[in-house]
Amino acid sequence: MRKIILIVVVAVVVFSCQRNPLKIDVSSLDVNFRFESFEDDLFMLKDSVDEKISSIENKYPEFLPIFTYQMIQIGGSEDSGFVDQLESFINDTLVANLKERADLVINKDQLKTDLSDAFRYYHHHFPEKLVPAIYTCISGFNQSIVMTDSLIGISLDKYLGADCVYYSQLGIANYKVKNMTPQKIVPDAIYAWGMTEFPFDESKTHLIDHMVYEGKLLYFMDAILPELTDSLKIGFSQDQLNFCESSEEAMWTYLAENNLLFSSDRMDIKRYVDDAPYTSSFTSNSPGRTGAWLGWQIVRAYMSKNNRVSLGQLMLNDDYQSILNDSGYRPDK
Repeated sequence: MRKIILIVVVAVVVFSCQRNPLKIDVSSLDVNFRFESFEDDLFMLKDSVDEKISSIENKYPEFLPIFTYQMIQIGGSEDSGFVDQLESFINDTLVANLKERADLVINKDQLKTDLSDAFRYYHHHFPEKLVPAIYTCISGFNQSIVMTDSLIGISLDKYLGADCVYYSQLGIANYKVKNMTPQKIVPDAIYAWGMTEFPFDESKTHLIDHMVYEGKLLYFMDAILPELTDSLKIGFSQDQLNFCESSEEAMWTYLAENNLLFSSDRMDIKRYVDDAPYTSSFTSNSPGRTGAWLGWQIVRAYMSKNNRVSLGQLMLNDDYQSILNDSGYRPDK
């Protein structure tokens, strides 16, 4: 009997260690979530823009100006030539092909479900905050994601798959193209929303500040997208993720021993935080954004050690160096 009890206890302990503490049941949460395929309504206008534009203006009073002013940059309905330019955009052969491919490779029903689930987690952690409306569109490669304080606009033509011939024709670098896939729409939207809701404290100037801030955003994604793989959250291949995990101590030691953690040099910050084919200080097998990945591990260590800190408290904490100090982060342990 003692052996049986021991086995049960061990099984419970193992299960508890493996369970994701951020994976909670949010299925019963009622969230006011709006998802609109703006491009479907827009392309219905075809050669009748002048006659039907009012229907689009009435249905999309917030998003239409963002789309026409900011994304495709043709002004507004009060501007002369607006109707002709919008009609030209809709009937452009390239734009039509982009819409056709988007309809083929992107499951918008699944996208709506995935974003709705994500914002249920968001509402759980931030019940006082507004859940943004989501609008998909085709922008002719002009934008990926745009935001206001109440909406997110997603250009589907930036997520047509790494094999999309238009990306190579545009000369987009391979390290960027590999993340221009339908699977990256949701994590990109959540990352962008987190960056908008919890902006970087510009008074902080050190590399470690930027690293920890990026780590906070990635941990925000841990909480809002608890079932998503780490590789999709940060946009690394599995080999690049393996490199970071196996080289974590060496990368951290390099930054510490070369006095880079407290560097305020903009090029140092870009080298370790911005997207790139690889991190020039390390091998070509490394990904870009290794500093962001290290910051992620720091924040994970901090939240593991300080389990009474809520996600909201973390995201509002702009004392990035205190997060490092209180994390007990030791990659050699």
